[in-house]
Amino acid sequence: MGVFTTVDLIVLVAYLLGVTAWGAWLGRNQQGGRGYFLGNRELPWGAVLLSVVATETSTLTFLSIPGVAYLGNLGFLQLTIGYLLGRIVVSGVLLPAYYRGELNTAYALLEERFGTGTRRFTSGVFMVTRLLADSVRLFLTAIPLALITGWPYPLSIAVIGVVTLAYTYFGGIRAVVWVDALQMGLYLVGAISAMVVLQFAIDGGWGAALTDASAAGKLAWLDFSLDPSVPYTFWAGVIGGGFLSMASHGTDQLIVQRLLTCRNLGAAQKALVGSGVVVMIQFAVFLLVGVGLWAFYGGREFAVSDEIFVTFIIQELPIGVTGLLIAGVFAAGMSSLSSSINALASTSAYDFWAPLTGAGDDDLRIFRAGRVFTLVWASLLIGVAIAYVPMAEGAAAVEVALQIASIVYGGFLGAFLLGALDPRARQGGVIPGMIVGIGIVASIWLFGGGRVGWPWFVPIGAIVTVGLGALLSRRGSGSAGVTSGRRPGGG
Repeated sequence: MGVFTTVDLIVLVAYLLGVTAWGAWLGRNQQGGRGYFLGNRELPWGAVLLSVVATETSTLTFLSIPGVAYLGNLGFLQLTIGYLLGRIVVSGVLLPAYYRGELNTAYALLEERFGTGTRRFTSGVFMVTRLLADSVRLFLTAIPLALITGWPYPLSIAVIGVVTLAYTYFGGIRAVVWVDALQMGLYLVGAISAMVVLQFAIDGGWGAALTDASAAGKLAWLDFSLDPSVPYTFWAGVIGGGFLSMASHGTDQLIVQRLLTCRNLGAAQKALVGSGVVVMIQFAVFLLVGVGLWAFYGGREFAVSDEIFVTFIIQELPIGVTGLLIAGVFAAGMSSLSSSINALASTSAYDFWAPLTGAGDDDLRIFRAGRVFTLVWASLLIGVAIAYVPMAEGAAAVEVALQIASIVYGGFLGAFLLGALDPRARQGGVIPGMIVGIGIVASIWLFGGGRVGWPWFVPIGAIVTVGLGALLSRRGSGSAGVTSGRRPGGG
């Protein structure tokens, strides 16, 4: 123990090569954009459920969440209550609208309601946000590779990015979903394996660890404080987490694309709501791992909280098990990265390239363009992840990525709520509403001095977008685009 052995390396390399080959094989005989980006709408809901969970949690859960519990307590778990409630709302309000027509991206729904400008604006914001947030995830995945090999972070990031690109490029969404399902199972097995090892590594096992943690207040998970600066409270979890989940799972192409691969509306609803239950269990497991690590290390300080779990994996686990868990780290990171690459390529192809080039519904041309965009976005993600390296110290990466996403999610959700609930809303009101909503939240993040916790970003952005968008629409400033007042959720 204490080193990454040849056996561990063989396990890791075999897994990476196997996943790449399997993903490429899954994409065989693909000849059109519908198959490449939507899996011909025939994927089983169980696989989609696992893919949704793998996509949204990724390496951030595997490495960062244990660090959050190590430094604090189980308060992060309060967010999962809102995560589940938000999914239930999306399954009843937005999913029926997505399945009412032949939509290929989340933002096509906004075009039906408001016009092309709104679709392209929201799609463009999605691209920028996803590029920034998932570059952080890619950086985090490179941490164990850098520690194992001694390679600099830029090289580690590039290696992971290229391996993930290989099966994403050849396999499309079918490979992404099925590999996600496999990889989620692997990193959960890795977390449970770590818990088993901790049982024997801690004096007195988990019983002693939980007793000490309880005395130190580390098992507390409910906080009914009304202080908005505290990020993990019951109210921030239910309200902020609920709004965040509605935005991420109802308006973000990264998740919506997976739901659109299901065979019908009922299957998509099962995948979405079921993923909320699985996420609650998953967060609880990884937070408990963090508590166990705190007991094992006696609360020792680490320079970067995201290195705590990976340090334990490399230094303390038996030969072979270390390789398995490091493979789990890569599995988690690759699942999110592949999903991001495919989602970014699909929005580029459908929301921008096809309309601007006159490709229309030419499935073969969209497929070919989609592969080019896959290469472009993979390169950009790798580049931005390398640029993030000097900024790595400070907050846990999971919080950085969630903060970045939450800045724009309120504007996204506000636009969809206006389309679904306000028949008088118009494009000329929605776009300015989104811009102001996103701008206010960004200002709070940059200049607020931590007085408002990030879980409140989405509710604030959504309220501003809905309020201003409705006001401007009623002043007659929104005559452009679709003006019929037809609701996405209506008949």
